[in-house]
Amino acid sequence: MPGDHLDLSSDPRPEDESRPRERRRFVGIHFACCGVYAQLPLNREGTAYQGYCPRCMKRAEIKIGPDGSSSRFFTAY
Repeated sequence: MPGDHLDLSSDPRPEDESRPRERRRFVGIHFACCGVYAQLPLNREGTAYQGYCPRCMKRAEIKIGPDGSSSRFFTAY
């Protein structure tokens, strides 16, 4: 039938290559309170990784300091 054709083979719009996409920095965290894993993104100021447990909304913050850790994964109790 005319007008019932859906074209899913079109190329997506090309990305703007003049401005490279910046990846958001994060650390992984295990929330022991609910047994779930999540990612804590870096805050806008770049001073800490902040976020919440996706189940109970318990807040977690990992501050960044001069004597910091090289670990990318943490556990919140």
